[in-house]
Amino acid sequence: MVNPVASELSGTGPMTWDFAALTDPGRVRANNEDCIAFDAALGLVLLADGMGGYNGGEVASGMAIALLQASFGRWLAHAGPHANPKAVRRALQMGTDEANAAILEAGIANVQLQGMGTTLVLAAFGPERAIVGHIGDSRCYRLRDGQLELLTRDHSLLQEQLDAGAITPEQAVQWPHRNLVTRALGIERHVELETHEHNARGGDLFLLCSDGLSEMVSDAQIFTILLQDITLSEKATLLVATANENGGRDNISVVLARAAGNQMKRASGL
Repeated sequence: MVNPVASELSGTGPMTWDFAALTDPGRVRANNEDCIAFDAALGLVLLADGMGGYNGGEVASGMAIALLQASFGRWLAHAGPHANPKAVRRALQMGTDEANAAILEAGIANVQLQGMGTTLVLAAFGPERAIVGHIGDSRCYRLRDGQLELLTRDHSLLQEQLDAGAITPEQAVQWPHRNLVTRALGIERHVELETHEHNARGGDLFLLCSDGLSEMVSDAQIFTILLQDITLSEKATLLVATANENGGRDNISVVLARAAGNQMKRASGL
């Protein structure tokens, strides 16, 4: 976990990637149930938003990140940056299955952790592409050529209601069950990691975040902040600060990944 100050590092390879990450408990909650990690050398980013009583949320998100970083990170280090995308997606699902089973079993074994779970959003950044996976309502955005695009679709009751036309986007803002997810790690025996492959080119900026950001900061505000001519670390800090200024009702986590092109680039803003 990176907390509470931003950090920024550069990866290596034909397409270099710069990273910055920040997590913050927000203004309402005493503890932070989010967990984030990134490995610049592997181009791997992981973010989980835990849920559950007592310390269950922290345990679930921490387990998810640690287990995936160990299992999939090891696989990715062996497979290399040019690994077949289908193989990457299979390995991600296998790692997700292992983490899901471990979290579920831990909840069964400890009554205080019963019912704990976590959302997950992750990305494997390679020389020419990014493979993004998610479970729940943690998100991934991409800023490219002055346009911000949401690359993930929330696994949530709210999204299902929107898709069915049962409520309007205007009604969704005040909908009472906004935070109910329909898919999470550690809740059921089987869970599917939704994955998609996206091409990447120099200048692309990816944002992975928990709903503590997306619920507090509008897409328009996110877009404005990401466009600013400041370092990645400063962007991360400003995103979190804006979420807190807007209420900070939940834990807030962001990870930024920028495609730096085909030249080695030292990160600034450390």
